[in-house]
Amino acid sequence: MTEISMPLRPGPAPLRWWQQGWRLLVVVLFAALSWIIAKQSLPDDVSGMLVTWLCVADPIIGVAMLALLGFRRRWPVAVAAITTAASAVSTTASGPSLLALCSVATRRRSREIVPIAVGGVISGMAMTVLYPDLNVDNGLPGAFWYTVAFLALAISAVVAIGVAVGSRREVIWSLQQRTEIAERAQVARAAEARILERHRIAREMHDVLAHRISLVAMQAGVLTYRPDLDSEQVGAIAKTIADNSRQALEELRDVLGVLRADELHTSDPEPPQPSLAALPTLVADARDSGLAVTLTDRTVGDPPVTSARTAYRIVQEGLTNVGKHAPGARVWIGVEGTAGEGLAVTVRDSGGDDATRPAPLSGYGLLGLTERAELVGGTLAFGPRPFGGFQLRATLPWPVAVED
Repeated sequence: MTEISMPLRPGPAPLRWWQQGWRLLVVVLFAALSWIIAKQSLPDDVSGMLVTWLCVADPIIGVAMLALLGFRRRWPVAVAAITTAASAVSTTASGPSLLALCSVATRRRSREIVPIAVGGVISGMAMTVLYPDLNVDNGLPGAFWYTVAFLALAISAVVAIGVAVGSRREVIWSLQQRTEIAERAQVARAAEARILERHRIAREMHDVLAHRISLVAMQAGVLTYRPDLDSEQVGAIAKTIADNSRQALEELRDVLGVLRADELHTSDPEPPQPSLAALPTLVADARDSGLAVTLTDRTVGDPPVTSARTAYRIVQEGLTNVGKHAPGARVWIGVEGTAGEGLAVTVRDSGGDDATRPAPLSGYGLLGLTERAELVGGTLAFGPRPFGGFQLRATLPWPVAVED
């Protein structure tokens, strides 16, 4: 059996325009707010060089860092390191640096997150040196440690958000992969069920074909070794050979294309397969097991062996399903047809005693019946009835016999 393994996790899926848009909008708003706070915090006697830096160089660096965010998914650590370093001298670079840190945190690798987070705290402290009035609780004892704690708390919150986003992506990806693996496994099991059903059909057909061909060979041998037979006897033997040959060809046509394991001559011969004549016995066994079964047989004549055998298997599977899924239900079996019109088989039940019981789902038994019906040239339909219960209905071929 082929082993189905979990594929390697791909990179993050590309963001749509609106997903990218709202992230950049938040970054721009945060950067603008940081710049406004820095501008409002400047004292009146500040040097002109610092004002020029804040009004000219600071926004230029921020725009450059904002453009650099477009590469954060390709080179997340490098982009985060550059934006974090830039945030030490630019208030507007603080927004891009936080988004870049969040992107690194989604990877959930501590060896990448910790250095960038520590660098963020250091950059924040450097900013308070450039703009002293940005210190938290400036002028109070321990203002330095208040600022460090505030920056550490803010960066920790950003890292926590990134880790949570990364965990959610991992869970979604894992669920998607499990779903795909389950679907592939289901397809493989269905294909295996079809192959096994074909093998079983081929084993059933083997004995019938071997019997027909043996009769033909025996009758032909009589013609070869009995030259003393009169014309009437020769004609009777020839008709027997023709009938058996025609039936063998019809049965052989039904199994063409059926894959068969190489075990025909290594296993014990299987017993003759049942047909419509064995339906009363099958129904009697079902009644003995507790099912209330009504059988109506309106067939006229003897249907082909393959169709009769398939009809028997359909009734057998239908009764099995009722016993499993609808205990206590009443079952009606109808078989009707004639040569030239086809053979119709219906198995329907009234539903189980529990009104809340769902109708039986299509399992491998119904899958095998569908394969069996199609191989003989028929069709099988099944499903819940409108007023409760379940129904199987098959239409099987019954051609008109050709007279010589």
